[in-house]
Amino acid sequence: MSTASSGTRRPMFRVRRSKVHGLGVFALRRIRKGTRIVEYLGDRVSHREADRRYEQKTTDDNHTFLFIVDRGIVIDAGVNGNDARFINHGCDPNCESVTEDRRVFVEALRTIQPGEELKYDYSIGRAKDDPPDVDVVFACHCSAEQCRGTMLWPAKRPKPRKSGRRRQRVRK
Repeated sequence: MSTASSGTRRPMFRVRRSKVHGLGVFALRRIRKGTRIVEYLGDRVSHREADRRYEQKTTDDNHTFLFIVDRGIVIDAGVNGNDARFINHGCDPNCESVTEDRRVFVEALRTIQPGEELKYDYSIGRAKDDPPDVDVVFACHCSAEQCRGTMLWPAKRPKPRKSGRRRQRVRK
């Protein structure tokens, strides 16, 4: 499929099918911790324009290539985007997104081995008007040992118990 490179070196990654979701980005060579891997590119639009572009989507469709840069700018990688849009979410990520001068880059959090899928935590915000099944719509399939089960942040907290009784500590 696609590849990306840094300078004259071999390409760092390739886009191919992923067990996590659809397409994913996989390391072709070792990527050292701290390496700036790729810039997240696409149309730079206002939040209003991003909403307008996707207003026809149903609430059960979580597939989007929108990346919020700040209060004024959203990158829509569905239009003029690059391979960065295929990096999947992971609860135990090996990458992170870094915003610098209103640009978004993906950098390695740790050394990534050849064949390993690149993932970063989407940390999608919650809204008061989210549908009741929002955690199902944005379910995570990363298979991490500490997977929180959702791409949303903060993770849904358990509801407090209705009983007024407190748990008592067991002394040894």
